[in-house]
Amino acid sequence: MDNTFIIGLISWIFPGGGHLLQKRWKRGALIVFIFWTMFVIAIFSGGAHYPGFTFGEGALLYLLNIFGRLGSGLGAVISYLIAMSPPPNVAAWATFEYGGRFLEVAGLLNYLAVMDAVDIHLGRKK
Repeated sequence: MDNTFIIGLISWIFPGGGHLLQKRWKRGALIVFIFWTMFVIAIFSGGAHYPGFTFGEGALLYLLNIFGRLGSGLGAVISYLIAMSPPPNVAAWATFEYGGRFLEVAGLLNYLAVMDAVDIHLGRKK
């Protein structure tokens, strides 16, 4: 694969995929494992249903949540689909906010992984 845009896009949609596509097996497997572990913990903690407020009530936190979750690529689609039907008492769970933070951090981690995969492809990093 010789297209930098495609490497970045695959790396964003499938976390760790850009590294695996470039035959960086250990780094790619580590990113896949860490990302999906954080993602699964976040989903089971109720994080897909966070934030429980609208844009007008907490604009900066809301935008951070959206930006972080969109960084997950395929994970963002999964989390938004899960968020469409929340359990009635999800906001009362003790892990509700931690799950939201895990989703955000997983997405932000994937942004870094995308930049790393692109840098490797461009030869700026070994």
